[in-house]
Amino acid sequence: MIRLGQRMHNRYLDPTGPNTTARNAPGRSRVTNVERKALPPGSTVFGLSTDLALLGMAVIWGVNFSVIKVALEELHPLAFNALRFPLAAATLFLLVRARSGPSPPIRREDVPRLVGLGVLGNVAYQLLFIFGIDATLAGNAAILLSVTPVWTILLSTLVGDERPPLSTWLGAAATVAGMVLVVLGGRRRVTLGESTVAGDLMMVGASLIWAVYTVGGRGLTERYGPLRVTAWTLWVGTAGLVAMGAPFLLRTPLDRISPSAWAGVVYAGVLAIGIAYLIWYTGVRRLGSSRTAVYANLVPVVGLVTAWAWLGEEPTALQIGGACVVIGGLTVARLSRVRTGPRSDPAPE
Repeated sequence: MIRLGQRMHNRYLDPTGPNTTARNAPGRSRVTNVERKALPPGSTVFGLSTDLALLGMAVIWGVNFSVIKVALEELHPLAFNALRFPLAAATLFLLVRARSGPSPPIRREDVPRLVGLGVLGNVAYQLLFIFGIDATLAGNAAILLSVTPVWTILLSTLVGDERPPLSTWLGAAATVAGMVLVVLGGRRRVTLGESTVAGDLMMVGASLIWAVYTVGGRGLTERYGPLRVTAWTLWVGTAGLVAMGAPFLLRTPLDRISPSAWAGVVYAGVLAIGIAYLIWYTGVRRLGSSRTAVYANLVPVVGLVTAWAWLGEEPTALQIGGACVVIGGLTVARLSRVRTGPRSDPAPE
């Protein structure tokens, strides 16, 4: 009885705990043997702990703002996406081949959900993100995107996926407050007016879409593994983005593109999408949607440091204080124990 109670306790606290080992009867474990090959036991991603991997993801995305700005000086946004997304798709294809065994059969009822997530997380989000930044101020964009963890917690609670404790809500609120300090403490004025309303609305839409993408994919990642779900949804999005960007790409003199712009395409495709998306969904599966989403608020902080080191934009005291608040809020939310709702069973092995 003591052992049984301990197993139930471990199962409740950690979905990747002892109940996922090979000792379980076939067809009853939460994670299949195929998934174990893609995700070795323990909370690691590419040999790193899940938290360290998510911190690396925040660094990748934070630097990506500057990388994209440089590349878009020579490439149209749609042409840029048409170049970087095939690289991201190829990266995930290689990872699936290298780290996974035979692919489990996709349930028929999951196909529309996978396609929908691919369109949302890779087509709709990317379009709103790129054109939204172009139509508003960077400060506005950072503030509006910083609310993503709050949308994620709300959606997770509404669908019964998670039941976040008060400490998670407080941690998420602290990260948003810290992000506002980072933006308002800058030397450039942040405004919400008629001249930026279109871009502001697009950034709000991007924030909501990313929250839906995060929460909507959790059940699928538990069934098929984050590597496959990330790859499948990205392949769907790549087809749409390449189709939309092809006309602009054909009119682009690729032989005149500078090496720095090509490096930006590779960085934004392989790292900022291919690797970072995989880390994101792995975090969703292991830490939950709410706590994973809080890491997104580190991205503008990293962007601030990058601009300081790369572009010579020295941060103010208020911005440094805001960065400390973000890190503190992240720590509070990460250490919270989030109760999870019912999980769907995996596909037969």
